[in-house]
Amino acid sequence: MHPIASTAQAQAWNGYEGTHWAVHHDRWNAVNAGFDQPLFHASAIAPGDRVLDIGCGAGATTRLAARAAAPHGSALGLDLSGPMLQRARASADSAGLDNIRFEQGDAQVHPLPRGSFDLAISRFGIMFFTDPAAAFANIAAALRPGGRAALLCAAEPDGNQWLTTLAALADLLPLGDFGKPGPGMFSLAAPGAAEALLEEAGWRNVRAEHVTALGTWGHDAAEAADFLLNTGPGRHLLRHTAPSTAARALDRLTDALRPYEGDAGLQLRSTGWLLTATTPDA
Repeated sequence: MHPIASTAQAQAWNGYEGTHWAVHHDRWNAVNAGFDQPLFHASAIAPGDRVLDIGCGAGATTRLAARAAAPHGSALGLDLSGPMLQRARASADSAGLDNIRFEQGDAQVHPLPRGSFDLAISRFGIMFFTDPAAAFANIAAALRPGGRAALLCAAEPDGNQWLTTLAALADLLPLGDFGKPGPGMFSLAAPGAAEALLEEAGWRNVRAEHVTALGTWGHDAAEAADFLLNTGPGRHLLRHTAPSTAARALDRLTDALRPYEGDAGLQLRSTGWLLTATTPDA
């Protein structure tokens, strides 16, 4: 069976969600930038490398990769989201980067040129595939023999303070199984799940390292609570909630977040699996 593109994901990331991430790209980067150090240490990008960035979003990691690969290397960012790629191209132009480009597509089926990259990276762009084994096989085929990958995916839900803090709203919002491993954000959270899929797709030397990082969600609790409840998971939970209940949830979440305020802003810990692997030698 041939893999198919994810229509639902394409609709989400080219609709409200993708537009919100594009408009608030700096804030989302502040949430996830704590993972850049382990990701780029593992990827070990060298000048001259040709880098493929999967699920690049607004291009923050693609720009870092392009700078590391300069002057003779390059970086290609691949993402489903038209709004985020528009933001990515504008930011790359403003930075004066001429060794970077972006393409819109689904890594499961996108016609990546075979054997054209030295390595693939991703910062939380690999959890939403309907057929992850097919996506990992397509990515592997785009790398040269002996190519390498450094990929981040979300780890255990309970290790993410933004999610455990939302538990304070359990009597107000329909949390249900929200945050449980399954299709979506935590699809690869179970120990060994991502490694098995990479090996099934033909990758070698597959390793997973558990990593944690702090992310800045706002200047203070009020700003962070508003941000959490108006995008992604929070917006999903509020979708069928009465305005009065939503207001109560915002007040309570603000109170729950106050202990995390600090001089550097409101910071919450998140967890991930840092996956490294290589493609077979020729």
